[in-house]
Amino acid sequence: MRFTLSALLLGFLFDLAFGDPHGLYHPVQAIGKLITVLERLLRRLFPKTKGGELAAGVFLVLLVTGISTAVPALLLYGAGKIHRSLSFALCTLFSYQILATRSLRDESMKVYRQLVKGDLQEARRAVSMIVGRDTESLDEKGVAKAAIETVAENTSDGVLAPLFFLILGGPVLGFFYKSINTMDSMVGYKNETYLYFGRAAARLDDLVNYVPARLSALLMIVATLFTSFQTGNAWKIYRRDRRNHASPNSAHTEAVMAGALGLELAGDAFYFGKRYEKPTIGDRIREVEPEDIRRANVLLYVTAFLTMSLAVLSFVAWDLCRIFL
Repeated sequence: MRFTLSALLLGFLFDLAFGDPHGLYHPVQAIGKLITVLERLLRRLFPKTKGGELAAGVFLVLLVTGISTAVPALLLYGAGKIHRSLSFALCTLFSYQILATRSLRDESMKVYRQLVKGDLQEARRAVSMIVGRDTESLDEKGVAKAAIETVAENTSDGVLAPLFFLILGGPVLGFFYKSINTMDSMVGYKNETYLYFGRAAARLDDLVNYVPARLSALLMIVATLFTSFQTGNAWKIYRRDRRNHASPNSAHTEAVMAGALGLELAGDAFYFGKRYEKPTIGDRIREVEPEDIRRANVLLYVTAFLTMSLAVLSFVAWDLCRIFL
């Protein structure tokens, strides 16, 4: 366990220090390419009917999760056969690549900087890189709100949920989670193209995120105690609005963020040119402003540090129990 914890802690620190260097290989990119190739193949192999697309989607899930889990497992096994230090280094590298705290902050702060400069067009372009909705018609508040919502949702999806799976099963389970999360982001849409083909991926993503989303929300509330944000309101809005989303998981961390910052988030949005009516999350105690993107990232970082600290303490406590009990 100490071995896994040391690699995980180093990977966590590397992620905070370096993020995802642009231009370098990243395994999530490989998973994305695998999904694209398999989608084309499966769509050709299965009939273009509701049943055919559902079946193709199931095969996509089985193949992507199987390959994404087997490859790191074999690499770690082979590294362990060569030398323990190589296995440790690879485990550290994989842990670093699975987490996305720094990259989430960096990408959302690009939006912040463009808004502060007053360049709405560039701010729209920057936020379009991190959200799935249409951004061409968003005003300054809409752009800022989209960035804040992305930080809130990905506090779980991109940081804490992968961290939970790393703690439970190391990089192998971590990549299992990332493969599901990547599939959902690519094919988990309720439109004509993916309504049936992406259903298995979307349902599996809902399943694996059920517990992490709720733990993430509770940890975010605790994290507000170490900030100047509104702990009481975060708890209030979480209790009231945590189900205000079509996804069973997405509103949990968004509700905490809305309450902590005193904002109204979510609401109607456009996807692929079509308007979707969505309930709001939080109360409009004040208007959204660009500075709220920076505040959202403060809560992200404090929550990440809190979670990692609790993981370290849990491992240490377990070792002490084994020694003295």
